[in-house]
Amino acid sequence: MSPDDTSAPGRTRLLMIDDDKKLCRLVSTYLEPLGFQVSVVHHGPDGVERATATGADAPHVVILDVMLPGIDGFEVLRRIRQKSTVPILMLTARGDETDRIVGLEVGADDYLPKTFSTRELLARLRAVLRRSAATAAAPGADAPPAEIVVGPLRVNLDARSAALGDTPLVLTPVEFDLLACLAKARGRVKTREALLDEIRDRNYDVFDRSIDVHISSLRKKLNDDAKNPSFIRTLRSAGYMLVAPGPM
Repeated sequence: MSPDDTSAPGRTRLLMIDDDKKLCRLVSTYLEPLGFQVSVVHHGPDGVERATATGADAPHVVILDVMLPGIDGFEVLRRIRQKSTVPILMLTARGDETDRIVGLEVGADDYLPKTFSTRELLARLRAVLRRSAATAAAPGADAPPAEIVVGPLRVNLDARSAALGDTPLVLTPVEFDLLACLAKARGRVKTREALLDEIRDRNYDVFDRSIDVHISSLRKKLNDDAKNPSFIRTLRSAGYMLVAPGPM
């Protein structure tokens, strides 16, 4: 889904969960002419309900503030991730590294302090939308799925889905992109620089500081022990490698 498509059926549905009404008006005024259909929610529980809606009411992307009344943005993010992999951009006045790491660990796709420019916000939104757009692109009826099998792990590149045995994995767009890169190079080391080159459209400085967080999240979803990994191995000063687990 392209945010540049301003036709009514193709408008990008954006949900903003933020209690700063002035900022919400500013963002809406800026993004609406650029092809976004902006909806605003000021309370966490309402945000969870709207973010996890299905069908024509489902948002294509979410902007989520950390400082919310009732329940904070991290808890809202946790509840959304229990039901949805919608791309989420965290937006907060608190820009310290701890907050960024927590947000990324819980499942945010990107993180932007509130001292942002509207152009940077637009660039970040377009980036997360491009990374998730392939999810909706179904392969041709006669085309076999591009599936990579690594032991019990199956990664379907066409459907942008992954499963461990019979259990589907719920991955964010960034986590899937990372897993796909590692799967395509299975048995070979991927440096951080190579991963950055393959995962395009991202702010490299931000992503470089958080890549270890995303790898850690992937390991948790793969039930992988970081100290004795079965799937994702860390090679000190080199990078990461995806391997098939040995016999149990």
